[in-house]
Amino acid sequence: MIDVIPAIPIAAVICLLLFTALDFLWKLPKQGGVSGADVIGKDLEKSGGDRNGGWMIGNIISSPDASAGTLLAACGYYVWGIWGALISIVLVYIGARICADKGFAGTSGAVCATLIIWTLTSFAGFPPESFIAGCVIAIFLVEGISAKYASRLLGKLWRKVS
Repeated sequence: MIDVIPAIPIAAVICLLLFTALDFLWKLPKQGGVSGADVIGKDLEKSGGDRNGGWMIGNIISSPDASAGTLLAACGYYVWGIWGALISIVLVYIGARICADKGFAGTSGAVCATLIIWTLTSFAGFPPESFIAGCVIAIFLVEGISAKYASRLLGKLWRKVS
């Protein structure tokens, strides 16, 4: 079994790559999917950020996107194993419908995270709690340090992959 401390940065990178790739796959930076995302994207653009990156950050804040699905799957898996993660998938799906979110980024994030966490905990000895901490760190990197600069980076990445 891998110790928790060295597993956390690895889990953070996995979570960051997972939810960024899924949010790009579901085209969250293309436009504000929910009303809060549009407002946040426009505000970030006014403050010198990137509108597309701002829309992605806005979707992260305003509705269950892939980062929320990843975090909830990690929490569910930690609390109750695979059954907890499966319950998290259902709850993320319901939460997205409550938010009038038309997409499935959150649900796909929860499904993919469940598969990744199950695989790494079952076969590579990762402690499941490392994914909770790793996902929180990954979300903080996208939103918490500097929304303006994070939106610029996400906007540049979006234009390269779209």
